[in-house]
Amino acid sequence: MKLSRFGTKFTERIGINELMEDLGNALNAGGDMLMLGGGNPSLIPEITDALRKQTESILADGDAFSRMIGIYDTPQGKGAFLEALARLLNEQFNWGVTTENIALTHGSQSGFFCLFNMLAGTFDSGRKKRVLFPLTPEYIGYADSGLSPDFFTAARPDIDLLAESLFKYRIDFNAVDIDDSVGAVCLSRPTNPTGNVVTDEEVATLRALTEKQGIPLIIDSAYGTPFPNIIYTEANPVWDENMIVCMSLSKFGLPAARTGIVVARREIIKVLSSMTAVLSLAPGSVGPVLAQGLIADHSIIRLSREVIRPYYERKAHSAVRQLTQELAGINFRIHKPEGAMFLWLWFPDLPITCDELYQRLKKRGVLVVPGHYFFPGLQEDWPHKHQCLRVTYAQDDTIVEKGLAIIADEVKSLMA
Repeated sequence: MKLSRFGTKFTERIGINELMEDLGNALNAGGDMLMLGGGNPSLIPEITDALRKQTESILADGDAFSRMIGIYDTPQGKGAFLEALARLLNEQFNWGVTTENIALTHGSQSGFFCLFNMLAGTFDSGRKKRVLFPLTPEYIGYADSGLSPDFFTAARPDIDLLAESLFKYRIDFNAVDIDDSVGAVCLSRPTNPTGNVVTDEEVATLRALTEKQGIPLIIDSAYGTPFPNIIYTEANPVWDENMIVCMSLSKFGLPAARTGIVVARREIIKVLSSMTAVLSLAPGSVGPVLAQGLIADHSIIRLSREVIRPYYERKAHSAVRQLTQELAGINFRIHKPEGAMFLWLWFPDLPITCDELYQRLKKRGVLVVPGHYFFPGLQEDWPHKHQCLRVTYAQDDTIVEKGLAIIADEVKSLMA
């Protein structure tokens, strides 16, 4: 069988596919694999209870249940959800959006696939444009979503070395070249994999640069504001018609519902909705219906601020404290955890690659993600790419503690 170029692309080694296969295989096999690799959120009791109450209310209303499971929505998404979200964004943040500025997708991953290929690639003139990541490392799921070669470009960051074995990436604006070859600029905030939160000042500078060039700035807020608000530092949610803000219900507690949210100018929403119609007729209804009540009364903001954020912040501090103690005397650093649900570990003197370390840890029953996958668009072979690991602290405390202890022990055995 011969495949098209499109089909052949998906026979190659794809980081996000390997990650999800590893997670699925480990779950299916059972046993004692410590799952510190994926991005699945914690099952937080207060959030689960809130969603269960929404479910019970829907089940008690036969018409609501039937509409949720038995009727297609429009390609743009469920109208009542869009209306509730527009009201929330306007009342809480004064964004000035209407339902024409919002579309739903089957999770953020499919949304970014559509947005990237809408804004970059080959144009009618024959000219090619790329998506620029102004701060790398970046999300593993972006890497293979472009449909043409040389689709992404990225800038190396500045690195601030901080006290207590911490460090922080900052945008090096001298390395960020937004010229006519760039079709869009994209960053995640908080950043997956590092937990970095790009500052309000850095966002303002990027907004000015992209507006001057006439291209959109895409903010991936899957972990950020306004919900689930897994941010431990100051970060204000912003949007205007030169921006595209992408949100998700996954990290709030609905990963299986696969509900992505895109806020953008009307022209982009129309094209995105047409893409959804072609790819899948309409977005799913389960996530929007379950979350609609929480959005309508704004309790999704309260739960994010008062439950989700402190829950993950406590786990982040606990994980940093454990690693700092167990790796005492080893040359290592942890990216300052400012949000999301990951620790980004850097071992400058690692005698093997992070991929080899990943394989060794896998044999010891700990699943992590090697760092080299998180540098889409960076052309140079920066040694730093092969010295890092992403570790999630979203699992139960006992699992995280056991996994971190094994990671520390393996690293110490390599660097003794």
